[in-house]
Amino acid sequence: MFDFGFIPPAMFVGMVIFMLYGFPVAFSLAAVGLFFGIIGIVTGHFGAVWLQALPPRFFGILSNDLLLAIPFFTFMGAVLERCGLAEDLLEGTGKLFGGIPGGLAYAVILVGAVLGAITGTVAASVITMGVISLPIMLRYGYNPRLATGVIAASGTITQVIPPSLVLVVLADQLGRSVGDMYLGAIGPSILQVTIFVLFILVMSIIRPKSMPPLPKEVRGDFNWALLVKVLMGMVPSIVLIFLVLGTIFMGLATPTEAGALGVVGAIVLAAMNRRLTWPLIREAMSSTTHITSMVVMILIGSTCFSLVFQGMDGSRWIEHMLSGIPGGPVGFLIFVNIFIFVLAFFLDFFEIAFIVIPMLAPVASSLGIDLIWFGVLICVNMQTSFMHPPFGFALFYLRSIASRDVKTSDIYMGALPWVGMQLILVAIVIFWPQSVTYWLDRGPKVDPNSIKIEVPGFGGQLGLPPLGGGNGSPQIPGLTLPPLNGLPGAPPPPAK
Repeated sequence: MFDFGFIPPAMFVGMVIFMLYGFPVAFSLAAVGLFFGIIGIVTGHFGAVWLQALPPRFFGILSNDLLLAIPFFTFMGAVLERCGLAEDLLEGTGKLFGGIPGGLAYAVILVGAVLGAITGTVAASVITMGVISLPIMLRYGYNPRLATGVIAASGTITQVIPPSLVLVVLADQLGRSVGDMYLGAIGPSILQVTIFVLFILVMSIIRPKSMPPLPKEVRGDFNWALLVKVLMGMVPSIVLIFLVLGTIFMGLATPTEAGALGVVGAIVLAAMNRRLTWPLIREAMSSTTHITSMVVMILIGSTCFSLVFQGMDGSRWIEHMLSGIPGGPVGFLIFVNIFIFVLAFFLDFFEIAFIVIPMLAPVASSLGIDLIWFGVLICVNMQTSFMHPPFGFALFYLRSIASRDVKTSDIYMGALPWVGMQLILVAIVIFWPQSVTYWLDRGPKVDPNSIKIEVPGFGGQLGLPPLGGGNGSPQIPGLTLPPLNGLPGAPPPPAK
């Protein structure tokens, strides 16, 4: 453990102690990094010249175009959270599926997936669906544990479904394309929604009384007017999804440009719903500023920590510790996911992405693990951080808007089956990497050996004749070059 000195393990332990004590993460990381950097300089384990790299790193963070996508996607989600789109979707789909057992649960799952694709914020999805759906589900006989569990779990889908902010951050930390991360997340997103729907289907067969259908007078008649209402809520959302994700996948826009398009689309949708007001814009800007500032400060703090940690050979220590795990790449992935699952009890997903991923990525790369697969797998795992009791943020959000008749124990117990389903998806992605890489491998394949370059005027062959033309310049058929001594800065011709 101490083959690379005592300071890297001490830094790691010090970071954990600061986190558990409750200090702000950004300042804790910076303080631990600079403190151990001074110790390293005094003891001769760390060169002071390393600290000269901090200002360029700070500037690199602030000038990173990729991170500019975070405020765009955050602002887009904040606008859509307040424009009434979720309410219209839930009302229409709830009536559409309300006639079958578990109909409201199906509606919550599908609307959660749609909201995840257009907002990317867990808080907005959980709070919105909780305020609208939870009272109705409880009023008409839904089991409180089932109702709270499906609402909380459907809100956490936003962590995996593009354009998730987690995927943007992971792409930046892993040095991979955001577009590839989004493509890789398509398969797990579909699988997660399918697993949730199948669970409701099985429960509706085994225990139909826990999720009864809505009465006829509540859901109304199943007619064309209801279908049109649902479509009018879905179609603008699908257009916005294509505007954001389609332009990235087709190579028409970068993630930052797609985020800007998404902001315009969100404002248009708010205007269509007649809810575009200055207070709405002001609140969305305030929320965006808060989240973006938090991300940047955590990233600056983690840069201080990682610079000193790497200067102390901390990355080599981590690689030495993890490369010997039995089972090869699969054993490494199992260990890492258990480790992150435990960390998610205490740390936010941004903190895990900025602190842990830079330590694990070099080890994963050395083991031959595709970093897109690795990043999506970590993202799937980190969605459990919002669900597992007692620290899951989705559970806190739900508790804040649920009535006092709903017990906190019901919220916690109701979350457990859904955490289990999320862990099932983690296992599927570990043992079936094609669930991530399938969409990445759909592009055209080009054999480099089959590429031929034909240049007109050379008879189909590109070659150079021997040197030795007049005035020392090469002579190529069909190509006239000035003599070398006529070029600027060339030496004068030899005297005759």
